[in-house]
Amino acid sequence: MEEGLIRRSEVAKLAGVSEATVSRVLNGVGPIKEETRDRVLEAARQLNYVPSALAQRFARSRSGNLGVILPLLPKVNLFSTFYFSEILSGIGVTAKEHGYDLLLLFRKPEEPRDYANLFKSQKVDGCIILGAQNVPGERAALKELQEGNYPFCLVNQRFDGESYNTIDADQRMGSHEAARSLIRQGYRRILFLNGPAVYSNSVDRLKGYHQALEEAGLPITPSMVLVGNYSRTSGYQHAEAIAGMIRGGLADAVIAANDRMAIGLLQGLKERGLRAGEDVAIIGCDDSDGAKLTDPPLSSIVVPFYQIGCEAASKLLGAVAADPQDKKLQPVIQVKLPVRLVERASSSVIST
Repeated sequence: MEEGLIRRSEVAKLAGVSEATVSRVLNGVGPIKEETRDRVLEAARQLNYVPSALAQRFARSRSGNLGVILPLLPKVNLFSTFYFSEILSGIGVTAKEHGYDLLLLFRKPEEPRDYANLFKSQKVDGCIILGAQNVPGERAALKELQEGNYPFCLVNQRFDGESYNTIDADQRMGSHEAARSLIRQGYRRILFLNGPAVYSNSVDRLKGYHQALEEAGLPITPSMVLVGNYSRTSGYQHAEAIAGMIRGGLADAVIAANDRMAIGLLQGLKERGLRAGEDVAIIGCDDSDGAKLTDPPLSSIVVPFYQIGCEAASKLLGAVAADPQDKKLQPVIQVKLPVRLVERASSSVIST
């Protein structure tokens, strides 16, 4: 630290200005005459002076941290799940490219959502929120962030009627394409195993499923929609009821809103003597690593979670770096990345 102070004083002496002026020029803080700025930069170049990155952050009232809020789910290792690991990898790589560190913050479901305090305590310069839910406490916390002009971005969650920064995939199109594929193959009694309605992804996927049924002239039947919680266990727990519907001729295909539920369902049906691709067609969503390893391999909707993480970090840090006078004028970030269906043996052509 002492060496840095001496070098700054040398720059000031060579440029004929105060140390405070050198600090303002090198950190881009405050109005400075062009002539003075040029003198300081030339003196710094001659002396090969490189300011401390930490000192620059303090001068700009920046923490250098990009906050990522994650749900703390009981009995779930988030870092081993495809969804969270892929998104976090994308966020981390992009944050590093921008010179930022990640500050991971875990929130229990019952905890108050006091996101604004992270900014007030200067712990983060921007915040990406994963696992946001459409509940009153979440809405209030996000409204506080927006009213305080704190830079934040939602991943895979939107709130109708609110202009929040959001990075998502085209979830509606994914389930629409999955249902259309099954219908083209001759399936007509298609179950939909969805996630909780507090997530906009669940709402969007259900709309895509309904749209495909309507386009094919098939009835929309509430009893054909089951709800899990996106865990493998919930898919497994639905297997008994679904097996009964298959054997009773009430269902011939299932679309699950994520691979974890689909894999749990595959296991549960197999234990009951039913095989995907032979007795029933099954399609998941995410195209996780596990989808390729099931028996039979699982058809799935490819969702680009890594790219979603990259986009969220890149767009948000771009907003953080903007001139304070321009931040209120910046357009709302609304990105929706494309998805595609990969068909494997679990949804083979129906026998005739």
